[in-house]
Amino acid sequence: MAHGPAKGIGRWLRATNHKDIGTMYLWFSFAMFLLGGAFAMVIRAELFEPGMQIIKPEFFNQMTTMHGLIMVFGAIMPVFVGLANWMIPMMIGAPDMALPRLNNLSFWILPFGFSLLAATLFMPGGGPNFGWTFYAPLSTTYAPPTVNFFIFGIHIIGASSIMGSINIIATILNLRAPGMTLMKMPMFAWTWLITAFLLIAVMPVLAGAVTMMLMDINFGTSFFNAAGGGDPVLFQHVFWFFGHPEVYIIIIPAFGVMSAIIPTFSRKPLFGYSSMVYATAAIAFLSFIVWAHHMFTVGMPLAGELYFMYATMLIAVPTGVKVFNWITTMFRGAITYETPMLFAVAFVILFTIGGFTGLMLAIAPADIQYQDSYFVVAHFHYVMVAGALFSSTAAVYYWIPKWTGRMYNETMGKVHFWVSFVAFNVTFFPQHFLGLAGMPRRYADYSLQFADWNMVSSIGAFAYGASQLLFLYNVIATIVAGRKISDPKVWEGAEGLEWTVPTPAPHHTFSTPPAIK
Repeated sequence: MAHGPAKGIGRWLRATNHKDIGTMYLWFSFAMFLLGGAFAMVIRAELFEPGMQIIKPEFFNQMTTMHGLIMVFGAIMPVFVGLANWMIPMMIGAPDMALPRLNNLSFWILPFGFSLLAATLFMPGGGPNFGWTFYAPLSTTYAPPTVNFFIFGIHIIGASSIMGSINIIATILNLRAPGMTLMKMPMFAWTWLITAFLLIAVMPVLAGAVTMMLMDINFGTSFFNAAGGGDPVLFQHVFWFFGHPEVYIIIIPAFGVMSAIIPTFSRKPLFGYSSMVYATAAIAFLSFIVWAHHMFTVGMPLAGELYFMYATMLIAVPTGVKVFNWITTMFRGAITYETPMLFAVAFVILFTIGGFTGLMLAIAPADIQYQDSYFVVAHFHYVMVAGALFSSTAAVYYWIPKWTGRMYNETMGKVHFWVSFVAFNVTFFPQHFLGLAGMPRRYADYSLQFADWNMVSSIGAFAYGASQLLFLYNVIATIVAGRKISDPKVWEGAEGLEWTVPTPAPHHTFSTPPAIK
């Protein structure tokens, strides 16, 4: 018997439409962004001045751990999966994702995985307190009893990523419209194809790490226990073999977003398309062979330090290719600075700063000084916040007229950008100074000489957090009451800039098999 389309909550629970699933990913990631941000506010409130003010050190450790885990796995990764779901089928002329039911499953297991993670905060013993990198033996021998829930949550989240990646690869390789070769695809589709292969390669490694943790904690094995013949440094090798490609999994889709936005608002085609594709592939390959630059202080042989130092510095080459291509795309273009372009320009500048500090951290003798200091915190927030979050925010502003048929409030978007941009730099730039002066990360208290910059950093963090509520309001207002893009007033002042006016995209017809009709 034929069923009509599902209504109400059933539409979302049983969704197989790529747009509905993309929308759910986007809203879920924003909810996780607010939760992870709330944890960050607790951290910065405690660090506002020296001494213990509002929370105990144990809870501070739980906050730093949960903030990292939720931002990386709950906010940044799902937002790009949401963008992939929405845009890739439309970009390549596919009717939907290749595996719609798998798509539904890969989304709906996420809320359960993160509920498990968040629920540990309310259990006896508290949440995970060993940092988002969960180094053994802190996460095995000395872990709170809730660590098993944490491990199960990580397994669920990893399974979701693998299923989503299989779907993206199957869609791009099998459902491209006639005539669309791989080298004619938009860069966003390319970056996601490469990211999906990265995810499939490294997510099982993370699963292996947490499974070995589970065995050490519950079944008497000694993978990471030196007393039983194991090696705690083995954990770091396994974790970072996953963890370094992971940071590129986070940033490569952002490169695809930038390669869509910058040409649009520069009114020029993307400069060096094929070199962009090859540079992205090179970054992905190199990400697998540099993991131990996170481990320069464990006592590896000098030859190992030299290899990982030079291999890490090599990543700057393809990354530089991408940055110079974006700059050349903008060069002598008819640029207008709408909200997505503001975020894109900020991305190029701030991501480059993050790249330069990464190059400093790649230098082994210098990194021994920077290791585990606030300099590292500043570095990866310049890559993750100014990189991944700025680009995903730009993507929402860029594509929301396409998704909703309504235009966001441009003035409010620009206010959101400027408050975010200033507050971000006020938050994280001083942390370079703190790190170089010797302040270690993940400490709930600190010496008096670090007080001034910590206060500045906390003020910036509160401002940045507040600005995201403006973003939320703008998005909801757009969906509910934004001006329809068919309204000519939306495009006032855009004369002669024909790219800003939406034109019907060429569409491809797909014949429906008789059995489905």
